[in-house]
Amino acid sequence: MAERDLPPYRKIADDLRALILSGELPPGDKLRSENELKDQYGTTRVTVRKALALLKADGLLVSEQGRGVFVRPRPNVQMLTTGANFRERRQTGVSNFSAEAEAQGLRPEQRILTVERVPAPTDVARLLGVDEGASVIVRRRAFFVNGEPMQLVDGYYAVALFGGTEVEESRRIRGGVSRLIEDPEGPVRQRITQFVEDLEIRMPSPLEIDALKIPPGVPLARVFRTAHTAAGQAIEVLDSRVPCDRHVFRYVIDVP
Repeated sequence: MAERDLPPYRKIADDLRALILSGELPPGDKLRSENELKDQYGTTRVTVRKALALLKADGLLVSEQGRGVFVRPRPNVQMLTTGANFRERRQTGVSNFSAEAEAQGLRPEQRILTVERVPAPTDVARLLGVDEGASVIVRRRAFFVNGEPMQLVDGYYAVALFGGTEVEESRRIRGGVSRLIEDPEGPVRQRITQFVEDLEIRMPSPLEIDALKIPPGVPLARVFRTAHTAAGQAIEVLDSRVPCDRHVFRYVIDVP
C-alpha cells in the first residue's frame, strides 16, 4: 500500500515507530498526551488512540495508569558465544549467561524450578538420540536480570548416563552440567566439542506470557541447543524460550 493510501492512524503509528527505532524517542521516554498528538497531527483522539494501540501491540509502547504512555524499556542482555569463552567460563564455574550479564553491569540470577524424570518429548528425543517417550531427566530453570525474567531453560539428559548423579539433584551444579560431562571421574568422561542450535520464532503461549512478562505483540525465540562430545554423542539438549525484545545474540564461528 502506497504511503498516501495509508489510513491516518497508520501514518501516525509509522511516524512514531520510526522515532522509537531511531532512538529519537528512547526507552522510558513519555509520549505527548493524546490531545497534544491530536493537535500535532491534525486529527482526532480516536485516530491517535488507534495508532498508539497498534504500537502497544507491536511491543513498542506501554501504558502506566495515571501517568501516560511510555516507550517500552528494553532490558537487553548481549550474549556472546564462542568456544573460547565456553572453556574459560567452565573453568571458573560461572555460566555464560551470568558472566555476560555481570560484564554489562547487570545482576543475573538463576532459579531451579523443578528437577524430575519425564517421557522424552518428540523434539528432545530426536536431538538426544533416544526413543520418543523414553525416560529422561529434565532440569527446569528460569533466568532473571535485575529481578526481571529473561528466559526459561529446560535441560534434558539421558537417564542411562545421568541417573543418580548431581544432575538429578535440585541444586546448582558448579561449572554446570558441562563440568560433570567432562570430569575425568564423572559419568561421561568425554570432552564437549560441538554445539548445534536449532532456532524457531513463534508467538508465546499464555503460560510463557505470564512467566516471562511478555507484552502483546512480542514473539518468542525457541532455541534447541544440543551438545555433542568428541565421540559424536548428543549428551545434552537445552530447550530455551527467549522473548525477542530483551536479548541480542552474537555467534563467533571460527572456520578452519
